Amino acid sequence: MIRRGTVIVAVAAVSALAVGCGGGGTSATSVNTVASKTLPPELPHITVAAVPITDDAGLYVAQDQGLFKAAGLTVTIDPVISSASVAPGMDSGKYAISAGNSVSYIQDQTSHAANLEIVAEGSLMQPGNEGLYTVAGSTISGISALRGKRIGVNSLNSIGTVLIDSLLQSYGVQPDSVRFVQIPQGFAGMAAALQRDTIDVAWLPEPYGSMDEVTYGLQELTDLDQGANSDFPVAWYVATKAWAKKYPRTLAAFLSALQEGQRMADTSRVYVERAMEELPEPYTVPASLAPVMSVEEYPVNVAPDIDLSTVQQVADLMYQVKMLKTPFQVSSMLTSR
Repeated sequence: MIRRGTVIVAVAAVSALAVGCGGGGTSATSVNTVASKTLPPELPHITVAAVPITDDAGLYVAQDQGLFKAAGLTVTIDPVISSASVAPGMDSGKYAISAGNSVSYIQDQTSHAANLEIVAEGSLMQPGNEGLYTVAGSTISGISALRGKRIGVNSLNSIGTVLIDSLLQSYGVQPDSVRFVQIPQGFAGMAAALQRDTIDVAWLPEPYGSMDEVTYGLQELTDLDQGANSDFPVAWYVATKAWAKKYPRTLAAFLSALQEGQRMADTSRVYVERAMEELPEPYTVPASLAPVMSVEEYPVNVAPDIDLSTVQQVADLMYQVKMLKTPFQVSSMLTSR
């Protein structure tokens, strides 16, 4: 069944770009005080790695609306299949900031692949945002029927597997009774993989879920926004702690624009639809399908005002489904308060 979100016609007036006040810490202090200064960003141009899906809509809205330019920054958004692969690029300086799934960033931190700071919350999952899909006429009729089946994901041991494992547990199905299959083309290759019988079920976030329903006739088996997954903090924006400390004014300019992009995305889905329609090929969402996709909640919390209780949910769920062997305190990824 095609999901149609409610289009909010009344759009709140765009507020002036500003970063909220907060506590201490090297990067936090700079972020808080830069709004009152006239010094430009240390870097006039930065590259941000991002998965081109609605999780990161605030970023694309900020770009589409010229908010980064207004903040004195030229931002290049580099589309990636999964944020699980960007840690080397952040350490090398290729990427200043990464926008993507929260689970991968915790994995990077706990494995010491990178030393990351959460600089902004990205999105909270809502009904229809992420689901499991099958080909039309599939004999798989429920969660219990997933035992022994192959589930396509864009990256192994990432947010897709955490959310699916959580769902399986809630239905009394052992997560190790399914087999996850990584699709090299990411979400763009899921429909073809289903049709080739490479996988039995595909994990798809928006806008791919809605687009593939319409384009390829896929049918939704289940929505992932249920139980422990409800309102799950799917996306974060992160930078290495070293980068955030070295370029505080650049980070402040980025966050001021992103914060307004988040506010606009959360105020009216019209901004999100337009931004998704403006994505470069092959990620462009057709104008006829943009109103169909479900959108998320887009928090405006940026460093140092990240909601610790919200971001901690990610590590807690990772531990619950045994992706983490020991509990992890996400406060270690936040700037000093």
